[in-house]
Amino acid sequence: MLKRPRATMPAGIRRELDASGLMQAFKERPPYQRNDYLHWIERSVRAATRRKRIDQMLEELKAGGVYMGMAHRPSKRAR
Repeated sequence: MLKRPRATMPAGIRRELDASGLMQAFKERPPYQRNDYLHWIERSVRAATRRKRIDQMLEELKAGGVYMGMAHRPSKRAR
């Protein structure tokens, strides 16, 4: 159960996940991680920071085994 308010997915991020083929990887993450990613991206003030955060999220989802720059063994993808 999340203790923070649940973030709604902005259409732009949904498009990014769909276009990159990473929507399923996003959905496989625990609810707290999905929520954290969305809040973290939405808190960006500058467009460059927002882009950097979206790119980091996409890279971590693609690689698996990483969450916010830290090792996350449960999400490790089989090679």
